[in-house]
Amino acid sequence: MIISYKKLWKLLIDRDLLKKDLIAMSGISPSSVTKLGHNENVNTAVLIKICKALECDLSDICELVPNDTVD
Repeated sequence: MIISYKKLWKLLIDRDLLKKDLIAMSGISPSSVTKLGHNENVNTAVLIKICKALECDLSDICELVPNDTVD
């Protein structure tokens, strides 16, 4: 199983936010956003910053999925 951040991208769309808005709101680096975009590992501190900025729970931005279901 791997982690998918599709929920994060959907949440940003629903809130009419861009990736650059997420960077500004949360204080995470552009390289962290790139990692998230490729479903790569990021530090839990990054995920916590995103949750605080978006006022959401971890389950609202990511989920575990089988390896064969991720694009």
